[in-house]
Amino acid sequence: MTPTSRRKHKTIKLDEIDRKIIKELQKSSKITNATLSERIGISPPSTLERVRKLESNGVITGYVALVDPLAVKKGVQAIVHVSMNRHSRTNLEKVKRALAAFEEVMSCWHTAGDEDFVLHVLVSDIEEYEQFVTRKLSTVGFIGKIRSAFVLSTIKHTTEIPLNST
Repeated sequence: MTPTSRRKHKTIKLDEIDRKIIKELQKSSKITNATLSERIGISPPSTLERVRKLESNGVITGYVALVDPLAVKKGVQAIVHVSMNRHSRTNLEKVKRALAAFEEVMSCWHTAGDEDFVLHVLVSDIEEYEQFVTRKLSTVGFIGKIRSAFVLSTIKHTTEIPLNST
């Protein structure tokens, strides 16, 4: 999957069939073309053509397997707020590259407000989190403040993007 940013996107006009295709593929990308076409009510060749068009236009950016973090012993999630101590375009780009390179960082958002970045960090235990902060995150130049909150439980998590009907 590609990260989202403020880059310019070509606006694609989605009709009701496109929205049905996207909704079904967001539920399960392993669905066969025959089953997908049956669910949305058009022929398999037309379905395949529409899916390929959605892919080539960048509406569908990829397909992934979603893994349960606990199944792979990654049970500690942290939301980490990071503030820079010296702002410049060069410093900002260096920090962005460093944060994006850490395997523990599942998501990284450059934000407006009190902090410069918000990270979703996934590790196996508190000791691994401590190592992440002390040996990786705190060594990134221009980081002035790190504030962490730990996830106690997940109330909602989805990868499905809601689609407007307009």
